[in-house]
Amino acid sequence: MLINQNTIQLSEIFTSIEGEGTFVGTKTLFVRMAGCHLKCRWCDTSYALPMLSGNRYSVDYVKQLIAESLQPFTYKVNFTGGEPLVQYRAVIELAKFVRDRGLRTYLESSCYDSARFSKLIPYIDICKVEFKMSDSEVVDINHYEDLLQNEITCLRISVSARKISYIKVVVTKSTNSNEFADLVEKIFRQIDSSEISGFVIQPSSGLDEPTVDKLVRFYDIVCPHYEEVRIIPQSHKQIGAR
Repeated sequence: MLINQNTIQLSEIFTSIEGEGTFVGTKTLFVRMAGCHLKCRWCDTSYALPMLSGNRYSVDYVKQLIAESLQPFTYKVNFTGGEPLVQYRAVIELAKFVRDRGLRTYLESSCYDSARFSKLIPYIDICKVEFKMSDSEVVDINHYEDLLQNEITCLRISVSARKISYIKVVVTKSTNSNEFADLVEKIFRQIDSSEISGFVIQPSSGLDEPTVDKLVRFYDIVCPHYEEVRIIPQSHKQIGAR
């Protein structure tokens, strides 16, 4: 399905408590875009994966929805999915609108396309770069290195633009520790630890959950490179938030 910058395939808009990452606990307006071709095996928003899910609206109408949905003391507006880069032109227009209202913009992305990312990042204040391990099964092994390179390039673009940038990696019981160590080495060959605001290891929830011992091993791999590494599960599920 072809989506242009004048329309948006939107899954949902709602206010809730941020349940992941370094901004966990903040009151957030979530703008969930429809459509994601990666389909992580542990995805918990599978209803937003099909491009035809949700509803198709004009960009102006979605701006109106955002304005009507904003509540007092909202900390940030989170563009999530699905995958926001699929509809990056429309997200740019929404991000401009949100910033004009004096609110922080937050991008939650797999960063699979650094060219699209580079066009969107000027309008984003906070960027979560999510690195996919191969056990996520988002791409076949022949294309995994290309995905990884795009993710690293997006991280470099974000820190070069002086955005608030942090890393998230979802791990499972099946995640290979050596592969994880190689990823960490690659990341910190490209950036300095002072350039990011966080490194979050997120255990999978409800599927192939890692043990505490394994999480500690992942922590120990990151810590020599970045002391402020954190293991943060999806807290919104624990409090019954969306």
